[in-house]
Amino acid sequence: MIVVEHLTKYYGEYHAVRDVSFSVEKGQVVGFLGPNGAGTSTTMRILAGFLTASSGKATIGGKDVFWDPIEARRRIGYMPESCPLYGDMRVDEYLRFRGGLKGLSRTECKKRIGYVLERCWLKDESRQIIGTLSKGYRQRVGLADALLADPPVLILDEPTAGLDPSQIRETRKLMRELGQMHTMLLSTHILSEVEATCDSVIVIYQGQVVEDGSLAAVRQRHKNKPLEDIFVQLTGQEGI
Repeated sequence: MIVVEHLTKYYGEYHAVRDVSFSVEKGQVVGFLGPNGAGTSTTMRILAGFLTASSGKATIGGKDVFWDPIEARRRIGYMPESCPLYGDMRVDEYLRFRGGLKGLSRTECKKRIGYVLERCWLKDESRQIIGTLSKGYRQRVGLADALLADPPVLILDEPTAGLDPSQIRETRKLMRELGQMHTMLLSTHILSEVEATCDSVIVIYQGQVVEDGSLAAVRQRHKNKPLEDIFVQLTGQEGI
């Protein structure tokens, strides 16, 4: 469903992503891990069409992100780490606006808004002005937006950032349920979240993939160490 081949991204002379290749099969929930500055968010932004790559290839559901970007984006629900929301709009108003941009009919949009408000625990805030919401609630609006058009692929960058512990628990439960209906690429620094929700992991460090496989296979390759210890070993974070 997601295929990345030799993806490279430069910012001037800075090599943010270095010859990255991986694939995510249909129905998989994959944790995309790396320390700050490793290249995870840059890679996700390229897949979502927000950035162009310096070289390489990426496809979503068989559609090339660079040569067929509109069709590729129709297959993606993307939630960036800091959701760029319109603060002066109400939650339901914003979702109607986003539904129109995504090509939903009025009937379908109304149905999907009801669904995402329910699933993202936003029913009581549907008439709230987004700019008055806490960061946690804004994260929920971003997740609702990602789910709105019922895309086959979800790309979620730090979906639980800013949530309180009970909200994190509910969001993890939701992601497990969504993983039964969507292919999901999930970036997070909370490794317990990966163990609770993901089938496989990809670890990226200094712009390069340093580990890729199912959780069971990765643990086996590293003598059944906890995921946190494996991450620290792969990314050179000991003593930091």
